Amino acid sequence: MSGTYNQGGEGAPIENLEQLSAYLAKGCKPESDFRIGTEHEKFGFALNDHTPLAYDGDGPTVLKMLQGLQRFGWDAIVEAGYIVALKRDGASITLEPGGQFELSGAPLENVHQTCGEVNKHLREVREVADEIGAGFLGLGFSPKWSLEETPMMPKARYGLMKAYMPKVGTLGHQMMFRSATVQTNLDFSDEADMAKKFRVSLALQPVATALFANSPFADKGLNGFLSYRAHIWTDTDRHRTGMLPFVFEDGFGFENYVNWALDVPMYFVKRKGAYLDATGLNFRDFLEGKLDILPGEKPVISDWEDHLSTLFPEVRLKTFLEMRGADSGAWDSLCALPAFWVGLMYDGSALDAAWDLVKGWNADEREQLRIDAAKLGLKAPAPGGGTMQELARQVLKISRSGLNARARLNGHGENEALFLDELDDIVKSGRTRAEDLIARFEGEWNGSIEPVFTECAY
Repeated sequence: MSGTYNQGGEGAPIENLEQLSAYLAKGCKPESDFRIGTEHEKFGFALNDHTPLAYDGDGPTVLKMLQGLQRFGWDAIVEAGYIVALKRDGASITLEPGGQFELSGAPLENVHQTCGEVNKHLREVREVADEIGAGFLGLGFSPKWSLEETPMMPKARYGLMKAYMPKVGTLGHQMMFRSATVQTNLDFSDEADMAKKFRVSLALQPVATALFANSPFADKGLNGFLSYRAHIWTDTDRHRTGMLPFVFEDGFGFENYVNWALDVPMYFVKRKGAYLDATGLNFRDFLEGKLDILPGEKPVISDWEDHLSTLFPEVRLKTFLEMRGADSGAWDSLCALPAFWVGLMYDGSALDAAWDLVKGWNADEREQLRIDAAKLGLKAPAPGGGTMQELARQVLKISRSGLNARARLNGHGENEALFLDELDDIVKSGRTRAEDLIARFEGEWNGSIEPVFTECAY
């Protein structure tokens, strides 16, 4: 959930629905201009007692992290007197509701660069964290702290969301305060390319969920899932989450996504830096000047951008496509996720092969795969027979072929396919990272969660 920094209310009012579709279509670009963006969240904690980092106060804090990182050329973003984000060279560091530290990477040309960006970020984070007595965890869900023990960051939109979430689902607070993900953002050339990539990536998002499953703990013990983070999204808010069956309907394009987005209840409207409570209100009414919190006022494009940022399907469309199905994890997995999706999406032959693999699936099969991936990982049954492990093997083969065809080399003459090696190992073994952690918890850790703060720290 990357933050937005516009003041809101700026620019000409939106006069028709075509402007909303045109905003999405602005993302169309030639293949030579395709870029890769990666977003990565992690949990901060105090080294001395493994408690979560409060925003401010004594000891290690989120604020001290943000202040310390400014030595590396990051500029502060301030909201209501609080530093809530940093920006540098097209990248940003933002805060999720429970203090999860997120890097939203700059748009880069290849996975080697993306991996270098992540490595640089983690080195900077570790330097500051070591100085203040903090550490950071690479997991998809908070393993120890209860909701009550988890702090809330001082961003106004999070207060609105916290109050609204219990009205639309039972697990929204868990998502906000205790989950962490790694995401990849990718481009499209035109509306048809967007539609094809949207369909393939939606259908295969559960494969990513299984391959990157890394959230088996909660409240100091096992939670019964391999990706509890993925399970949480099944009961957060059905209006704004899920597998979007309409994406697979004939003729799907920008207008269809706009019509869906317009029917998702709003969270807020931002005006002069303040967040106005619009929870449950309708953007269609806003377009007609009938929003009771801003009577007679029509939205501008920054309001549409903000609304799109509050939608959380498994793949999200903005002026690019966001892959949202993976748990945050170990250092190497942060490079593996963009490689996985770039191989599938950025080579035409690979994209065709991936579509051939999934085009026969129906909505019920896609949804069941999503549910089973969170619980069973690579042991989940696959559509048409077989297991997720066998499906993942096929998908990785396609991704590798796409990366080989791209032939983007590093200084050692290696292409981006090298980042898939750890995923190949997972598929070969049939065991996710989560299952390895469960085995250690039940074995050498003797049922204690404390070793996770060493074994899963960056």
